[in-house]
Amino acid sequence: MNALRCKSRHHLRSLTLFAVCFLGTLAWADPPATRSVEVGFRDLDLNTPAGAAKLYRRIQAAARTVCQYEPTSPKAPTVWHYCVLPTVNAAVAKVSSPLLTELHSGHSSPVVTALNK
Repeated sequence: MNALRCKSRHHLRSLTLFAVCFLGTLAWADPPATRSVEVGFRDLDLNTPAGAAKLYRRIQAAARTVCQYEPTSPKAPTVWHYCVLPTVNAAVAKVSSPLLTELHSGHSSPVVTALNK
């Protein structure tokens, strides 16, 4: 077991998601800002599919919050592509869990429909 994986499993039981959204083409009224949300996972066993799926849903929800993603907005595809997806990618990579990475690699949208329950 490498040190990073051990550290992420035992010491980094929460993760902070950051997103910097420089989406000038979206014409937001407020200037882009750096936002963060902490995602805890002390209660999850990332060595199980259920634990990885719960963390993945938490990461997705946090990314949508950080990026102010509104699926019904006309800007939704741009926000998803330039903010939500990179934020989820970074969070999944930071956790460094094989099951989480495998789960993420099978999804192309910020919503896990098959694992919502």
